[in-house]
Amino acid sequence: MQSNELEIAVKTLSANDKVMLRIIKKNGKINLTEYTNYYSFLISSIIGQQLSTSAADAIHKKFSSKFGENPTAEKIVRVRDITLRKLGISNAKVKYVKDLSQKLISEEISLKNIEQKSDEDIISELTKVKGIGIWTVHMFLIFALGRFNVLPYTDLGIRKSIMVNYSLKSLPDEKEIKSISLKNKWSPYNSVASLYLWKSLDNN
Repeated sequence: MQSNELEIAVKTLSANDKVMLRIIKKNGKINLTEYTNYYSFLISSIIGQQLSTSAADAIHKKFSSKFGENPTAEKIVRVRDITLRKLGISNAKVKYVKDLSQKLISEEISLKNIEQKSDEDIISELTKVKGIGIWTVHMFLIFALGRFNVLPYTDLGIRKSIMVNYSLKSLPDEKEIKSISLKNKWSPYNSVASLYLWKSLDNN
């Protein structure tokens, strides 16, 4: 995400949304760098599902120590399930990691030039993998590809932050989150708005 584009996004959000302006003033600058090892990113995302950041980091550290920072699908698919289980990866996630690896090897899905595809096509492609749903793809679009206009409406942190910052009585659902985004003109910078929502929740 280039700094000049990010500055435009911040100015636009600040002008369109008083709540977002307050969040931006309180939290200062943000950065988002693209992650080019897509396979490794997806494995990390699968491992981290429904875990605390510290727990996910601990398992990923063991995984990286065992297989390196740039594992290949061919290497992972040959690993015995028990080896992955000993790293702290659950039975279900072992199946998901293996399914991702196998689908890449068989070319049922492809990560090659995926950055050139639309958000919708990427969602369609990656959700073919067991254990990869809309949340995981949203994280991929934002943090691996650096896409500006992604609204991760299933993310609990986003839902909590919107509830707190926009004085809602309960956690908003997809429809309400999209409505708030539309009303406050977050598009085409939904990703940047989301980054500030996450940061405000951390600081609170």
